[in-house]
Amino acid sequence: MNSIIKGFKMLITESSYINEICEECDYTCNTIHFKRNFKNWTSGNDNIDKLIQDTQLSAHDNYDLLNVLEWIPSDRLYNIKYVAGKKMYRANWVDGCMDKWDNENENWKRVNQHMTVDLKSLNNSNNISLEFMNEIRIDYEFYGITQDSKTKAFMMVLNTKCRKCECICNIIHLQRNFVNWTSGNDDIDKFIQFTQLSAHKNTHNVLEWIPFDKFYGIKYIKKMEVYRANWINGYIDEWNNINQNWRRVNQNMIVILKNFNNLENITLEFMNKVKMNYKFYGITQNPETKNYKIVYNCKKCKHVCNAVYFQQNFINWTSGNDVIDKFIQYTQLLTHNDIREALEWIPYDKFYDIKYIEEIEVYKANWINGCIDKWSDKSQSWNRLNQNMTVILKNLNNPENTTLEFMNEVKINYKFYGITQNPETKNYKIVYNCKKCKHVCNAVYFQQNFVNWTSGSNIIDGFIQKTQLSACTHYDLIYALEWIPFDRFYNVKYIAKGGFGKVYRANWIDGYINEWNNETQNWKRNNKNMCVALKSLNNSKNITFEFINEITLHKKGKQHNAFIIGFYGITQDPETKNYVMVLEYAKDGSLRNYLDKRYHELNWENKISYLQDIILGLKGIHEKELIHRDLHIGNVLKLKYNTAIADMGLCKPADYKASENAKNNIYGILSYIAPEILRGQNYTQAADIYSFGIIMYEVIAGLPPYYDLSHDKNLAIKICMGLRPRFNIKVPQLIVSLIKSCLDANPSNRPEVDDIYEMLKYGQYGRTELQEQIKEIEETNKILPTSCISLNLGLSYKTHSEAIYTSRLLNFSDLPKPKNSDDYYEQNDNIISKEFSESLQIDIS
Repeated sequence: MNSIIKGFKMLITESSYINEICEECDYTCNTIHFKRNFKNWTSGNDNIDKLIQDTQLSAHDNYDLLNVLEWIPSDRLYNIKYVAGKKMYRANWVDGCMDKWDNENENWKRVNQHMTVDLKSLNNSNNISLEFMNEIRIDYEFYGITQDSKTKAFMMVLNTKCRKCECICNIIHLQRNFVNWTSGNDDIDKFIQFTQLSAHKNTHNVLEWIPFDKFYGIKYIKKMEVYRANWINGYIDEWNNINQNWRRVNQNMIVILKNFNNLENITLEFMNKVKMNYKFYGITQNPETKNYKIVYNCKKCKHVCNAVYFQQNFINWTSGNDVIDKFIQYTQLLTHNDIREALEWIPYDKFYDIKYIEEIEVYKANWINGCIDKWSDKSQSWNRLNQNMTVILKNLNNPENTTLEFMNEVKINYKFYGITQNPETKNYKIVYNCKKCKHVCNAVYFQQNFVNWTSGSNIIDGFIQKTQLSACTHYDLIYALEWIPFDRFYNVKYIAKGGFGKVYRANWIDGYINEWNNETQNWKRNNKNMCVALKSLNNSKNITFEFINEITLHKKGKQHNAFIIGFYGITQDPETKNYVMVLEYAKDGSLRNYLDKRYHELNWENKISYLQDIILGLKGIHEKELIHRDLHIGNVLKLKYNTAIADMGLCKPADYKASENAKNNIYGILSYIAPEILRGQNYTQAADIYSFGIIMYEVIAGLPPYYDLSHDKNLAIKICMGLRPRFNIKVPQLIVSLIKSCLDANPSNRPEVDDIYEMLKYGQYGRTELQEQIKEIEETNKILPTSCISLNLGLSYKTHSEAIYTSRLLNFSDLPKPKNSDDYYEQNDNIISKEFSESLQIDIS
């Protein structure tokens, strides 16, 4: 019975440990894990135990683990060797140092297993203190304390750190290895060590002593009086903490060995002189001749480069014509780091399916090998791409005029691969293809089809063709537009009317282009019969360059930006003759429509996620040095998994001419336009930030800005005087502060898109200050009265008859200078105070 009671007590004790919470952190932090383990170790010395425990009880978060000591049993150390010059021992530590707590394994996760450490005697354990420990840490990483199992002496477990870098940098690892090598010559040893002790941050200029048996395939090159060899190890790249050794690259690389005749001249100046023309790896010695040799390679680019590999192969080919040989060799010797300009001699039997194209007097053929891509260190030969690729063979009528100027002239329009010769006719031929993208690519397939379609407008044809000729890669295809005949759409239904056009929904029979199908010699398409949006642009039948520029802005904004609505191509309404943009379809419509229907279903995570999508879309626009100029919630569409910005740069009519409009004519929705823009100043990216601030308010409040006011000059005056929308719910102060900064009357005080994104991203996940504020206000909002009526999951509110939420031309004069309310930054409970709102004698509560 006693044993049962005892076991029950132990279970209760362990249970209490499991639920133990740190008073400072309010969760089970590192100090709790350390504290639980105190009973499992002791140094046998109270002073040492107390010091170790004090450091552990201070390590609440993972960053503090850097200052933690631990008791390290002597059997966790091996390879213990005395370093006479240092008066310390060196050993390998099996476990390595603590990194963070592993909840799954209920133990510490460790890094740098089997790392090298220094063991230094702790002469007086009675005087050990935090001050003493901090003094040690000036020169060392201090991991813990151990005890010599034989002498019982306590020893500190350390790692020498670089005073310059204040960490264990490259020179520490290199310096520890000094005892393991020698060239047999003091001057050489000192020279190599000097270069190694300068390699704090990188190993670019490090030399090393390389034993001669690390080379193979050694061959004497008489003309250059050097040896060519393969270096088994390759050169040092970076320290590998896992293997506790140097990571090396280019194993079995080709290097040059050159006799070093005057050992006394080996200095830093000598090395720098060598480095002017070569990449210098180290020094070796032939054990038979006792000659020292420097190890280096490529004269031009300071590493084993493409030119070296090409040069090795010169003896293996010839065109039979000295001019052509020299020309090809010249191009190859220029390709140190960039293979794209290299030509090669291509035997004629490497082509098949050779067919003459009479119209353009060339031959079309398939090239078995394909073009050179890069050197393979593994196979010691060229990797090639596009085997059996289609190329063009064109007669080279005057081989004697084959020069670099000739090649550059050809390259203006073609990718030039090399030269071949028909063995029957003896005619030399240049081998080339694709005019634009310099390889057989999507652009070629698009270009072949140009004769089969037209929009009826040279301007639009040119614009579409330009996007297609830029679609070289598979990834680029998403930015290629196409001309889509209107009869490829069905179920065309009217959705809405915008400021300068109408929007329809339709099904697209073909779906969008995915990739080229070599088997069918046609485009493979995805999502047949997909829903798309058709945006008709009024008066676009009278197409202008201004309209094309606006479409260009949409395309430019969409590139590398998943948060701008997709753009597939252009079509034409056969009745009105207006041109129509074919866009990604948003089933839920605009974000405004979605809020009206589903607002009460949304939680804070949803709202912040939508705002993150919008700011990412705007970030992509601003990074391309563009300005949206008409950003409002109606131009933000709710897609299945995210929101996306629409109408990028399409805020003007298709036949709009800037010179015909007065400077003060502004286009947009009044409630989203920054006050400085209302006064006629030029658009800036800060104006987009203001618009985003209004959208933030709208997504969180659920209500359109100033929905109960007339959108007239009086409202424009009040906005310039500091009027901003007010929340009728409690909102986290951090969100309010962010909105206030976005809506600041001074554009220079508004945040950048990156700052906004980081704040929203930081606040969405984890235990953050914003999350805590959200938790508090959610309870408050449950009992607050609301000015809008809930209808299922949506909203019902009465909009003023003169509140206008479609973009239009605005022209206001004599507006006051923009300013913030007097108490704008004095309180953070709302965007503006109720008192200031009432002082403007406008009820927006």
